[in-house]
Amino acid sequence: MSSREVILCIDEGTSGTRAAVVDRSGWVSCQTHRPLRVDTPSHGVVEQDADQILAQTVDVCRATIARSTEQGFRIVGAGLSAQRASAVLWDTGTGRALVPSMVWQDSRHRHQLADLGRHWDARLRTHTGRPVGNRSPYLWAAHHLRTTPSVARAFDQGRLAFGTIDTWLLWHLSDRQECVTTPTHATAAGAYVPGEHRYALDWIDQLGFPAGLLPLLREDADSFGLTRGALLGIDVPILASLGDQMAGAIGLGCLDRGQVLCVHGTGSFIDALSGSRLPVPGQSAGAPLMVTARRVNGISVFGVEGQVATTGSALDRVCDTLHWFDDVAAIDVLAGTVSDSGGLIFIPALAGLRTPWQEPMARAALSGLSMATTRAALARALLEGIAHSAADCLQACLAVMDESVSEIRVGGGLSASATLLQIQADLAGAVIRSTVGASDASLRGAAFLAGSSGRLWGSLAEATKTLVTAAVFEPAIGDDARGERRRYWQERVQDEIRHARATFPST
Repeated sequence: MSSREVILCIDEGTSGTRAAVVDRSGWVSCQTHRPLRVDTPSHGVVEQDADQILAQTVDVCRATIARSTEQGFRIVGAGLSAQRASAVLWDTGTGRALVPSMVWQDSRHRHQLADLGRHWDARLRTHTGRPVGNRSPYLWAAHHLRTTPSVARAFDQGRLAFGTIDTWLLWHLSDRQECVTTPTHATAAGAYVPGEHRYALDWIDQLGFPAGLLPLLREDADSFGLTRGALLGIDVPILASLGDQMAGAIGLGCLDRGQVLCVHGTGSFIDALSGSRLPVPGQSAGAPLMVTARRVNGISVFGVEGQVATTGSALDRVCDTLHWFDDVAAIDVLAGTVSDSGGLIFIPALAGLRTPWQEPMARAALSGLSMATTRAALARALLEGIAHSAADCLQACLAVMDESVSEIRVGGGLSASATLLQIQADLAGAVIRSTVGASDASLRGAAFLAGSSGRLWGSLAEATKTLVTAAVFEPAIGDDARGERRRYWQERVQDEIRHARATFPST
């Protein structure tokens, strides 16, 4: 193997698209990023332009390929990481999306799903590890089939395709032009039976979705064809396609039972791995969801996940729309100048509350303002709100797993904030470990999975040995202080839930 051989990796997130190359040392280089727009025309409706997602993905890939060629690298394979439960409907004749894509934060069909949940929640928890939930890509697509003429026409003419973002991108980027998906995406979409590697067809049928449109199920490490030379300028094998959070797990070195990770991106996600053992799903409405961490060579690794829908996106909104701060880095710097928020509380529920509360009608809240409130206190409150929310998810995940945790590995863009990670260590009561290049965990994880079958590494374990610890954050407060802060936070969350249910009972 040449030291100049690299894997092209793509990370298609909600807020932006990135491409880079990863070499045998695990070094991420030649990275290119393009932002993506998220539209929220009304509460609960969250959409993106799938054609823009594709265009930006092609753009970053071409730029990264050009830079890697200039530096003398030889690309020997490609891996894809993508947002998991967002969905696209497109015309195979034109290759263009027919409607705006449904983003995983969407909850427009929550009331219909809630009605279905009365009869289906228990059954789905047993078979898929997830309740009905607040959103379903399949129900979204079924609605468009009934109400959107262009979608119905494409279906009648045999030109309609459906899939999550990985399906959409692979259909365009691969020379096979197949509609395929993988377990890490299918699990999140809510109709996958993880222990049997198949769709829950009875649930699909209940939603009115035609089973013939389902993408073919592959494994997360698989053969997805060659990159289209006419589109990207190279034809190398695509060897991995997995959900962004699960790619982040691999990129942080979380491979085995008992390991816990937290990725702070558009939202924040806590995952606790259970190995090859299927976890027993919780029964409460806001219980953590079962996930497939990866499936390779017929063997699946599972876990449970808690999620906060809007954390990084909440800070982006505060900066870009409300203009309270110049950027997220300014929030981090200011927050680090004070030891507490002075009683200010921020609840980052711009798209409702998820784990462990499950209240889609909740709104973000900022309370405790006084004449003495400073911008530094506000910055601190924003980061504390994210850390408290992550602590809620962790507590719920560990309860389901019936385990304790001594260390959490972190990644994602916000993992660059030392202030956030110290607050998280304090509130979680656990050591927080970040690795060098933790913000690139999803990119690195996609490359590790694509290259671990002999292209660059002999195994995932060998690939993750390249990771280097950047910083370790230990709890700096005691149990009593932690308990007091956590109780006050949870009381405020309960206040917001009561307010949402009283104010928006039938919205």
